[in-house]
Amino acid sequence: MKNFIEELKWRGMLAQIMPGTEDLLQKEMVTAYLGTDPTADSLHIGHLCGIMMLRHLQRCGHKPIILVGGATGMIGDPSGKSQERNLLDADTLYHNQECIKAQVAKFLDFESKEDNAAEMVNNYDWMKDFSFLDFARTVGKHITVNYMMAKDSVQQRLNGTARDGLSFTEFTYQLLQGYDFLHLYQAKGCKLQLGGNDQWGNMTTGTELIRRTLGNETEAYALTCPLITKADGKKFGKTESGNIWLDPKRTTPYKFYQFWLNVSDDDAEKYIKIFTSLDKETIDSLIEEHHKDPGYRILQKRLAQEVTILVHSQEDYETAVEASGILFGKGTKESLQKLDDATFLSVFEGVPMYEITKSQLNQPAVELFTQDTDIFPSKGEMRKLVQGGGVSLNKEKMTAFDRIVTADDLINDKYLLVQRGKKNYYLIIVK
Repeated sequence: MKNFIEELKWRGMLAQIMPGTEDLLQKEMVTAYLGTDPTADSLHIGHLCGIMMLRHLQRCGHKPIILVGGATGMIGDPSGKSQERNLLDADTLYHNQECIKAQVAKFLDFESKEDNAAEMVNNYDWMKDFSFLDFARTVGKHITVNYMMAKDSVQQRLNGTARDGLSFTEFTYQLLQGYDFLHLYQAKGCKLQLGGNDQWGNMTTGTELIRRTLGNETEAYALTCPLITKADGKKFGKTESGNIWLDPKRTTPYKFYQFWLNVSDDDAEKYIKIFTSLDKETIDSLIEEHHKDPGYRILQKRLAQEVTILVHSQEDYETAVEASGILFGKGTKESLQKLDDATFLSVFEGVPMYEITKSQLNQPAVELFTQDTDIFPSKGEMRKLVQGGGVSLNKEKMTAFDRIVTADDLINDKYLLVQRGKKNYYLIIVK
């Protein structure tokens, strides 16, 4: 059986670890949990390091629990935040939980007949009937305000620039998260909590609560992964248009694939260890091969392949690869026709777009491309470029500048793709 800590170390996935954790993991099958707040109906790639920790944990023979914070998600965690989160209603939280479960099932084996089958739990199930008086008596008496005030996450909010300070609701968050650990320790024999490094304060509150409640001889530990950044120090997983989501409706598999394909060499070397399940020998070999010819981008290609298949599917990966080739000279009208609307628009995001009506069809291309749109500045220039073989319509070279453009030319009944030279694309959307 693989050593979980050694696996995390060589992958660059270990930040902080409580003394005794490694001994426990070598001694027995350990049940460990990681929490995520269902603040959206999809995880994004910022969550992936934690999910991959659970994946490696299960592969090393231990039992993973993913905790969806239906209760804590109603409050908001001050860790690393400059302001309080919006509170979500129960229906929204339930919907988000079900969506997240479907995504996590691609990483963890919930159906295994072995003892280390993955589980998903929701802390709302044990918090919903917990009265404030019970909470104060059961949890509050064990942890002092001095202890809670000393946490970095609390201090940063109290001493920071946030106008609203720190609400009592958020202040109690570490006690709620600590109680989750205590509950899982008692109900599931869970002895280890995993999380991002910004959670260290909340996690150690949990181990402290267990010891003060059940005695110092109890075995409760915490382990964190680093917060992933890009080589330039910027936040990982964000683009100009926002997060990279796992839900294909929020981020198309094509855009998802493109994100990984376009990371820097340094980031690719780091990310392929963190976000894939490839073994050390394979990754070392890929890195060595990449260094021989960085221009071929072998690391980025393999990284994008592995993560896209894991999160989406083999079919989505193949579609993304085919779509990627369209912009770089490859592709045919048939390959364009195969793309769904979201992928098609993702591929040509940022290219100049024009809208026309169907009544403007059935006229010569030269009229459509110079009068109804300004793809070409003049008829003469278009004529010259067509004669030189420099104009394509839907990836097919135009041989006559005055050919009639009809509804039969439309891709998916609504698009015309004009290409001028090798790299200049224009998209006409027919309403």
